[in-house]
Amino acid sequence: MNSPAFPADGLMTERVRLCAITRADAEAVLAFQIENRAHLQPWEPLRTPEFFTLPAAEQRLALMEQQMTDGAALHLLLRGRITGAILGECNFTNIVRGPFQACFMGFSIGSRYEGRGLMSEALSAAIEHVFSQYRLHRIMANHRPENLRSGKLLAKLGFEREGLARAYLKINGEWADHVLTSRINPRV
Repeated sequence: MNSPAFPADGLMTERVRLCAITRADAEAVLAFQIENRAHLQPWEPLRTPEFFTLPAAEQRLALMEQQMTDGAALHLLLRGRITGAILGECNFTNIVRGPFQACFMGFSIGSRYEGRGLMSEALSAAIEHVFSQYRLHRIMANHRPENLRSGKLLAKLGFEREGLARAYLKINGEWADHVLTSRINPRV
């Protein structure tokens, strides 16, 4: 299954340009990940030192490109519309078709860009794109209960709490509970 075409010049919002990730972004993505290593560590899987090398970044991005080609994911970089700097990323992964028609959404933003509404702006556009172009029925997004910022953002974007999964994902080396949320596409 091939994925719907993503606009070559990306999705534009007032302050953000969302671009499909490519292997050519490896150095910039790696720099973003190194710069935000401590900031993102509490919310991500434990990363080995090898994760923060260029060959590992190139390998990850090649896999992301293949997932997008296969229609199994959409991996986006958030760039400043004026500066082009990487602000963060968002991913729609594990796209399932058939009677489910759903995916998972994940996101992260650089520490220096928090609190400006950039992620809300970018995710609003990305979600609309996924709902209209992929015609998915459900987008699921989960967050740790103590990650209040993500919880507020998801609620603002129309995600509804569906429950709590105990020891759901191994984050930063430990099994962590997660709040389960989803947003339903009203058009399908």
